[in-house]
Amino acid sequence: MLQITAREIAGLIGGRLVGGATGEELVTGTARIDSRDVLAGDLFAAFVGEHADGHDYVATARRAGAALSLVSRDLGAPAVLVDDVRGALWDLARAQLAQARQHNSGLVVFAITGSAGKTGAKDLLGTILRAQGETIAPVGSFNNELGLPLTVLRVNAATRYLVLEMGARGIGHIAQLTDIARPDVSLVLNVGSAHLGEFGSADAIAQAKGELVDALEPTGRAILNAEDRLVAAMGTRSAAPVVTWGFTTGDLRGEDLDLDDDARVSFTLAVPEGLTTLQGAAIPAGRFPVRPDLLGEHQGGNVLAALAAALSAGVDPAAATSALDGAKLASGQRMEALRAHDVLIINDAYNANPDSMRQALKTLAHLGRGHRTIAVLGEMLEMGPDSIRLHDEIGRLAVRLNISQLYVVGDGAAPIHHGASLEGSFGGESEYVDTVDEVIAVLERTVAPGDVVLLKSSRDAGLRQIAGPLVAHLERRERPDARADGGDDA
Repeated sequence: MLQITAREIAGLIGGRLVGGATGEELVTGTARIDSRDVLAGDLFAAFVGEHADGHDYVATARRAGAALSLVSRDLGAPAVLVDDVRGALWDLARAQLAQARQHNSGLVVFAITGSAGKTGAKDLLGTILRAQGETIAPVGSFNNELGLPLTVLRVNAATRYLVLEMGARGIGHIAQLTDIARPDVSLVLNVGSAHLGEFGSADAIAQAKGELVDALEPTGRAILNAEDRLVAAMGTRSAAPVVTWGFTTGDLRGEDLDLDDDARVSFTLAVPEGLTTLQGAAIPAGRFPVRPDLLGEHQGGNVLAALAAALSAGVDPAAATSALDGAKLASGQRMEALRAHDVLIINDAYNANPDSMRQALKTLAHLGRGHRTIAVLGEMLEMGPDSIRLHDEIGRLAVRLNISQLYVVGDGAAPIHHGASLEGSFGGESEYVDTVDEVIAVLERTVAPGDVVLLKSSRDAGLRQIAGPLVAHLERRERPDARADGGDDA
């Protein structure tokens, strides 16, 4: 965040100084909504959420070093009073980004959207850009109307690159986010089946995702997936030049796509003559090896997309691909590989939709040569009226891929088990389990050295709670001489 006084904040957002604030209080940190994260010099925004009211923690934030609070009711602590804290954060983020651009005309703002892979592509783009200069690309998925302004408010005068992830649950949501932070580079990954229950159709999802392209000025760049029909069509909505990418077509190509025995993806980046950067310079042509440490063929698309965005902003192809050598995703629970007691656990339980479920199962099957494969699958949320059919199809696919053992967790995911049973899993290869605790107990009894275990569900289905206990159990099993009470021998 740019250094700013309470009086300046009040002026930018139309607020009023209260609680004894003099106006000279100086915010030198960033904006926070969780008092546990507050550091000296921060601005604490007392956001009223579904389960907690930030006003209850203003005093705690003050003790932790917050220079100022943003509130919708006067609590007697130095603050700026506004009618709507969230709206005030939007206004402040918009104003701070405008000022940062004035301080640093070379600041490049990237925005990424897609039905799947947004966070991974954001992490990878951040990895490339950090080798070039000060970059803001936060770990996790800060992609909504609250997380995005908090990310923008981390910008300071030295920031060279700002990487934003933008999600949508309806038409107009991304337009709202781009009004806070207009991108210089808009990257659209795909239009899939995530949130079908909210949007109703893939065309509606495309309409919403395309708002990221609508926001571009003629001086920007649209980076589009040439192999996704609905994404490629967004090129007609762009006032800026379009750069496409893909493995079979597109301006930038990924060639010789391959998975090694451990399912790590690799390919060659092929850059043709004639492509230019935002600044008008020629992008060096050539072929460049890409060797990240990522599981699954589908990760190749995220990598190629991140490279396309970075090159458009002026990063040299050789430097960009070198930065990704051995790269992992900074945000966890996304095809995250964990190893314990000679067991490989693939933790991909942060989000799920039919497309990402299929990709994860195919990766598991690839790893199954010479190993027992175990898929632990939970509900895919927000699937709408087709939810039963879509879950059923996943169960059938698991059987066709010859997954050794399938555990289906929770009532919402039960059609996965039904589909597997109808497809031909009659010998106990598919088992329905009611709760996460029950499946943890089953896994602790049955997982053996050499097994490969996939954990996959939507975040709120709860399977993300499995990896930690399972890893801890396997590590205890690996130390059979460890005393349960941790005491010393006499």
